Amino acid sequence: MVAPPESAGRLRARWPAALRQRLGASNGALAVAAAVVAFLAAFLLIPVGTVFITALRDADGSLTLGHFDAFFATALMRESFFNSLFIAAVSVTLASLIAVPLAYITARFRFRGAALIQALGVLPLVMPPFVGAVAMTLIFGRSGSINLLLDEYLGFTLPLMQGLTGVIFVESLHYFPFILMNLTVALRNIDGAMEEAALNLGCRGWRLFRRVVFPLALPGYLAGAALVFIKVFDDLGTPLVLGQTNLLAPQAYLRITQVGLEDPLGYVISVMMIAFSILALWLSVRVMKGREYSTLQKGGAGIARRRLSAWQAVVAYTGIALVLLVVLSPHLGLLILSFARVWSFSVLPDAYTLANYATVFSDSPHMIGNTLLYCGLAALIDVALGVAIAYLILRTRLPGRQWLDFLASAAIAVPGIVLAIGYLRTFQQFEPFGIPVTQTWLLIMLAYAVRRLPYALRSCMAALQQINVSLEEAAQMLGASGGRVVRRVVIPLMAGGILAGFVSSFITAAVELSATILLVTRDSQAPMSYGIYLYMQSVAGRGPGAALGVLAVLLVAAGTYLSQRLVAQADRTALEAR
Repeated sequence: MVAPPESAGRLRARWPAALRQRLGASNGALAVAAAVVAFLAAFLLIPVGTVFITALRDADGSLTLGHFDAFFATALMRESFFNSLFIAAVSVTLASLIAVPLAYITARFRFRGAALIQALGVLPLVMPPFVGAVAMTLIFGRSGSINLLLDEYLGFTLPLMQGLTGVIFVESLHYFPFILMNLTVALRNIDGAMEEAALNLGCRGWRLFRRVVFPLALPGYLAGAALVFIKVFDDLGTPLVLGQTNLLAPQAYLRITQVGLEDPLGYVISVMMIAFSILALWLSVRVMKGREYSTLQKGGAGIARRRLSAWQAVVAYTGIALVLLVVLSPHLGLLILSFARVWSFSVLPDAYTLANYATVFSDSPHMIGNTLLYCGLAALIDVALGVAIAYLILRTRLPGRQWLDFLASAAIAVPGIVLAIGYLRTFQQFEPFGIPVTQTWLLIMLAYAVRRLPYALRSCMAALQQINVSLEEAAQMLGASGGRVVRRVVIPLMAGGILAGFVSSFITAAVELSATILLVTRDSQAPMSYGIYLYMQSVAGRGPGAALGVLAVLLVAAGTYLSQRLVAQADRTALEAR
């Protein structure tokens, strides 16, 4: 029986409404979800998938594991693989030896300057690691300041910056704040009653820390340790600056730039890097699976903070001062180098000048402008996607919405060099208006956006979670449409988190080198990170490179401070709203 025209029209009108009701989302939410999926597919899934397919495809197009056999059959590849694992594992160990005592002392004891110590402990993250490598070579290198003094007065030197040891030293000092920050938060959230019960049972000192305190803070430690492993494993700039190419990331870069995009070993290396980054994250979650870490109280009732006795204060301050002196030495070295005319085979520069800054401002203003352009656009894309994904996850019943969070967060496990290789391979034939897209700066900006999306997403998710849904329901009851509620209620209340996400994405993108070094095709496209790398390739350019590095550090430090202020303001606003 054929339905009358009126009935058919009513059925067609009801069908989208029934579908929207079944999916638990409006037309606008479905359109936003489709746009987010399209972006992640085009600029994350497809490029990374292209890398995997190329690594598994033979010259005739058939699937093969022969390229992996060739990888492990090559002595240099095997050496690079085991070196990368070794450096990442040892860096996590050394970073833990720095971060765990520092976090425990500042969270466990009450003394003057604890907040300042924690702030100074995070400062290494505001400097690109490859920039710190140059400064640390001048201070701890074979002919650096420390070894010159040791050789003159004590008759021996320390091989801290030689070979792979130098890479480990730089990476450990640069990335230990990830463990410090996560572990400090975890220690503060431990229920004080747990420690009191252990003390009443006679558990004290090292045994108390080993059997009670640290196991309860293990989730925070593992989260930080996994980040350190991933960051060290895929770092490209530091090994290149230190002349160590027998690692996976430098080998991937060299294979693609010297052999070409058709070289299968470059893609095999990329697959290995992604696999071990994901493995590190999986293991950090797997270790905690099936265990209970929750406590009954948090915040002010957390782990008890005792005052230090006189001798404990002397020991603590002395140890912390020595650690911070070493940790902050790259910043001091970079600052001195930026004013140095000549600094070679001497404890301090032979002469000082402002010419390095003059060179930067006269020859490299386009690098500063490019950094502002690329990072600004990337951060805008990130907060737009972050708001959209957060809203879809927390305010709709769209099936599979949690996968959006997973896909966006998975970008943190994709090394920058791998994403860049995927872009070059995927878009090599794409020429809109006759212009090869691989020759433009668009891919640089998009790589920044994809790599920094997890930072903005976390800020947006946290901001939206603090907004009571009753505020949106009240606006809807007064007749506001869904889109108007988002524009006039949700986004203004999320402003603090959105701005914090924007700043976080911006400042972390400003020091990105792994993707930049492969996607920049000419000097006019170069941002500050690439300019610093170019300057540092010669002794004559280290002064201007250091000056540009100081400007980058100041930019990132100012952004970090602004981000923290915005987060604090957002927290105060949320409390006032409650």
